[in-house]
Amino acid sequence: LVVPTVDADAWTLRVHGMVDREVTLSFPQLVELPLIERYVTIACVSNEVGGDLIGNAKWTGVRLTDVLDMAGVQAGATQIVPRSVDGWAAGFPTEWVTDPERPRDALIAVKMNDVPLPVAHGFPARLIVPGLYGYVSATKWLKEIELTTWEAFDSYWVPRGWSKTAPVLTQSRIDLPKRDVQHRVGDVIQVAGVAWAMDRGVSKVEIRVDEGEWQPATLAT
Repeated sequence: LVVPTVDADAWTLRVHGMVDREVTLSFPQLVELPLIERYVTIACVSNEVGGDLIGNAKWTGVRLTDVLDMAGVQAGATQIVPRSVDGWAAGFPTEWVTDPERPRDALIAVKMNDVPLPVAHGFPARLIVPGLYGYVSATKWLKEIELTTWEAFDSYWVPRGWSKTAPVLTQSRIDLPKRDVQHRVGDVIQVAGVAWAMDRGVSKVEIRVDEGEWQPATLAT
């Protein structure tokens, strides 16, 4: 319940396990690597329809694959296990971020909306993995990345009955018209909302009223 306070000058990131060479990076060494910017929506698996446990931000960081390439991922390393300074650990398929047919630009993020990561969001560095729920991927206050097998490790929530793969589901919500707002018969009512499918994108949204016909919505960015 206490947010970790990390000294960036003393912080290091260790990459080890099933790799050709163990790598340890200081914060200056990390940010010397090429930085990219991505807008990524992240959502909590516990987010209810209309809930606020979801958000979109501009994340700046180093591609996770760039750091993995420095270490050299060995054949058979089917799981990436990131760990936090407070001991919490996640775990997700190596293929999720290394599949050349589905580039997802997982990030070791160092900035959020053009400013250094807020402490509550994982300063000085955290993982952002598009398309996976945070309980298997979004490690804040990152200090360690281990390459291992899929069978060798289960993250905290998996033995408690949660999915080990944890892909974010395609979901949507309606924000307009607002709940409990009354309208007169004959009024033109705007219907609007958001839809998300983090690593796939949304190509079409359709809406219907009661048992009427499905009608296409106009998409914005």
